[in-house]
Amino acid sequence: MGTVQAQAIMSLDGYIAKQDNTIGRLFDWLQNGEVALPTPAGDFEVHLSPPSAEYWRQWVSSLGVLVCGRTLFDVTNGWHGRHSLDRPVVVVTHHVPSDWVEAHPDAPFSFVTDGVQAAIALAQEIAGDRVVSVTGGTIAKQCLELGLLDEVAVNLVPVVMGEGNRPFFGQLSSNDILLGKPTVCVQGDRVIHLVFPVQR
Repeated sequence: MGTVQAQAIMSLDGYIAKQDNTIGRLFDWLQNGEVALPTPAGDFEVHLSPPSAEYWRQWVSSLGVLVCGRTLFDVTNGWHGRHSLDRPVVVVTHHVPSDWVEAHPDAPFSFVTDGVQAAIALAQEIAGDRVVSVTGGTIAKQCLELGLLDEVAVNLVPVVMGEGNRPFFGQLSSNDILLGKPTVCVQGDRVIHLVFPVQR
């Protein structure tokens, strides 16, 4: 099975979205470099510094499946049926959005209503030996607490939000969870890319 990795672009004070679910300055680094790269879906271009571009290429090429919660799905309207990274998406939800499914019959989206463990199992089946990328927020928190994560990937942005709607993990119900030494540390322009193994 491939690696299960929680991934997010995060402010210095730990937020991945503002109170109104907008991103503020978190994504500025995606447009401040000289290396132009189209997203896999071709819906827009990112412009990255050379170190970030190399990290981005390796990360995108490793991806097999994206896992998100219903809140992000609703905020993005399901990316209109095709995620910018052009990978299958598994959505953890209490109710399948039947109208959306009917409106997007060819979308490579799966909706799992029986919990995070079932969603990760399905995602691993779809991904094979490729990476299962879990979005930050409630789903990442549940995966961490259930021992489902292998890695945590942080794109750390030098922005202090002060407050926000979604922290990377939020309040854990268990004691502190210690991560291992970073296996990746790449300094880009106004971002640092870090990957930490989850110790078990």
